[in-house]
Amino acid sequence: MEIQQLEYFKTVAEMQHMTQAAEKLNISQPALSKSISNIEQEIGVPLFDRQGRSINLNRYGKLFLESVEIILKEYEKAKEEIGGLVMPGYGEVAFGFIHTLGMEVVPELMAHVPDKYPNMRFTLTQATSYNLLKGLEEGVIDLCLSQRIESKTIDIEWIELWNEELFVIVPKNHRFANRETIRLEEIKDESFISIKRGNALRQIVDKFFKQAGVTTNITFAGEEMHTVAGFVGAGLGVSLIPNIKGLNEYNVCKIRVSDPICERKIGVSWSGGRYLSPAANQFKNYLVEYFKGK
Repeated sequence: MEIQQLEYFKTVAEMQHMTQAAEKLNISQPALSKSISNIEQEIGVPLFDRQGRSINLNRYGKLFLESVEIILKEYEKAKEEIGGLVMPGYGEVAFGFIHTLGMEVVPELMAHVPDKYPNMRFTLTQATSYNLLKGLEEGVIDLCLSQRIESKTIDIEWIELWNEELFVIVPKNHRFANRETIRLEEIKDESFISIKRGNALRQIVDKFFKQAGVTTNITFAGEEMHTVAGFVGAGLGVSLIPNIKGLNEYNVCKIRVSDPICERKIGVSWSGGRYLSPAANQFKNYLVEYFKGK
C-alpha cells in the first residue's frame, strides 16, 4: 500500500463522493475507484457502504481513517524534519578533523561559519585519520579535514586546501638551537619524541625520515603535539611537528628543514559514493573558498 493510496482514501472519506474526490485529486473516477477497491482488498473488509452513486464511510472505514490520518501526519512530519536537515543553509553537517587542527584552525573556522550560515548546525568530531576514515565509511561523518586518506571499501574524494610546513624542534639549550635550517639526517643520533602510530602525522613523519635514509631513536610517543613539545622542551629529545599554536610557550626552538622539504597537504574528504546533503555540499564549497583566501 502506497502513501498516495492513503491520501486518495482520506479525500474520498472526507468528501464521501467519488466524482468530486476524483476532480479534487485530478485523476479519473475509474482510477480512483480502482485505488479504493485495492485498499479494501488488501485490508480485507469494505470501507464504504455503497448505495447507487452514494458512498458512506462505514465503521471499518472510520476506524481505518483514524489510522490513516496518523500515518499521513507522521509522514508529513518526517518530510519536514528531513527537509530541514538537507536544506542548504539550514541543515546539519557531521564534520570531522584531525587532532592537530583542533588547536587553532578549526576553532577559527567555526567562529566564522555563523556569519555565513547562521541556521546551519554541526556535529563535530576530533579524531585520528583512521577513525575519520571509519566515520566516512560508516556514513556518520559527512566531511573531514585531514591529510589525504584512502579506503579499501569506498571511494574517498579529496580536495587539497593548504600545505603545512613541518619543523624540527629542539630544546633551547641544544647544540642546534641557533640553526635556521637543518637536514633531517643531522638528527639521526638524537633521541626522538614522536606521535603515536595510527596518527596521520606519524605516517608522514616516518615517510620523511625514510626518504632521508634515517632510522629514528624513538624514546617516547605522545598522543598530541603539545605533549611532544613539552617533552622536547624538557630536554628529552627532538621532534618534527607543524608550527602548532602555543609552540613558542615551550622551551624549544623550531628549525626549518632544508632536505627533504617537509610539509603535509591538508584537504577536505568525503565519500564519493554516498549521498551528500545540500547543506554538507554547500559547506564543502565554503571550506574551499575559506582556505583559498587564507
